[in-house]
Amino acid sequence: MAVDVKGASILIIDDDAEIRYSLQRVLSARNFRVATAANGKEGIRLVESERPNIIFLDNRMEGMSGIETLQHLRDLDGDLMIILMTAFGTTQTAIEAMKFGAFDYIVKPFDVSKVLKLTEDAARAHGELLRAQGDYTPLLDSEDYKEGIVGSSEAMREVFKTIGKVAASEVTVMITGESGTGKELVTRCLVQHSHRSDRPFMAVNSAAIPDNLIESELFGHEKGAFTGATAQRLGKFELCDGGTIFLDEIGDMSLSTQTKILRVLQEGEIQRVGGSRIIKVDVRLLAATNQDLERLVAEKKFREDLYYRLNVVRIRLPSLRERAEDIPQLIDYILQRMAKERRGRPRKISSKALSMLEKYKWPGNVRELENVVYRSAVIARGDTILPQDLPHEIRTVSDAPLSPEADTDAGHRAENENYAIPGKQVAPAEGSSAEPEVHSKGRRRASAASREAGSDPAQTEDSEGMKIGLKDLYTLIYKKIRREHDRNILQVMEKEMIRRALRETGGNQVKTSGILGITRATLRKRIYQHSLRF
Repeated sequence: MAVDVKGASILIIDDDAEIRYSLQRVLSARNFRVATAANGKEGIRLVESERPNIIFLDNRMEGMSGIETLQHLRDLDGDLMIILMTAFGTTQTAIEAMKFGAFDYIVKPFDVSKVLKLTEDAARAHGELLRAQGDYTPLLDSEDYKEGIVGSSEAMREVFKTIGKVAASEVTVMITGESGTGKELVTRCLVQHSHRSDRPFMAVNSAAIPDNLIESELFGHEKGAFTGATAQRLGKFELCDGGTIFLDEIGDMSLSTQTKILRVLQEGEIQRVGGSRIIKVDVRLLAATNQDLERLVAEKKFREDLYYRLNVVRIRLPSLRERAEDIPQLIDYILQRMAKERRGRPRKISSKALSMLEKYKWPGNVRELENVVYRSAVIARGDTILPQDLPHEIRTVSDAPLSPEADTDAGHRAENENYAIPGKQVAPAEGSSAEPEVHSKGRRRASAASREAGSDPAQTEDSEGMKIGLKDLYTLIYKKIRREHDRNILQVMEKEMIRRALRETGGNQVKTSGILGITRATLRKRIYQHSLRF
């Protein structure tokens, strides 16, 4: 395996003179600069003077053990590529080696080819770390970490402006956005800057509480109100009197619970379950949902009067796809927070790894990004996250060219963008006078009249040469479904799109949600609703 090892230096720490000699001879023959040490203390002194890039470290030595030496070396230089050598390739050895930051471990007796390959891999990784450190600069000031909401994109600046305008008021705020965009963070920011910041605050996830318990949870109950009610219990609204309550996933509430929430907003009154006494409460209500409340109102699944009471001020959080320029700042914030939690040095990220993360579509939004960064930082063999530390699906997506089917922003494209329909001959859109031209090879193309009418000449062509505009496609599907008297047009189309996307990804829900531009939670709901099986 050819690799540029110019300038790379190696330190061998082993109390066996024959091992030191053999390794030094093999590695020197490959133009590595090699130094040796007979024990851990001598090795640590040489690290400070020789500044090696790679260290071969014996696990069992007289005096300071290999693991102890490893820990000292990592404290000296977090970017050292340390390869632990052991005669006992046990599970415990592997776990301990990686736990304390080894690049890898190798079992004695050595296979020369494996030693050389591992050395070259370590030299390459060290070179990537050095390049990454040259690229890296902290992106955030200390002030940016206080709120927990990070971003400088235009979409996020509008969010910050709205928070500043309404935080100190008593107005009800509705926060909308996809799952994982940070709706609860916005809520806590609103509370922190409100006049009620020193009063009680409670967050309630409506979707996580069964319907038969939600009213008791919110409004409390009297002793004997139902089976199991052995004592009186105060609800969230009473406990939050004078403060703020946050109702997350409010779109999942039952209509009966919605009626009681409306009464709180209108009258400032509650009744415990099983009780008759009216209780006055002074609570500011903040709500959030990832559902389309307007659609739920139209379907009579959400009270229209409650909708207008809640929707006094709306803050819409953009998906991470809509503010990809904020990804570097978000990663910086996550890494800095990890360092504070672990009381260690902040990890860095290489420019190539960062580029891969910026290209990914993030169906799970900021929550997914946070999980990926945490996972990658833990797996990283040094203080810098490299491309190989990222999950396979991100590396795969980043390396593959985007196709129209994989573009999760397809819904935002211009309506005259064209897609191919294999094996179908499509008539012109209704009202069009343009007749398609047929070539000798059976291919159709838009006529000059159709192009002059505004059609995009750039079209997608399938293996049989068929071309069709997106507007024509909509018209064709609509007419066909109407002829078959199917009243659930949208459901039919949705079900078929999800079915095709699942087939394309082999049932992988993460990739399917990315293709369709929806969250994984929404995809699971749709699979259940349409009874899809894969």
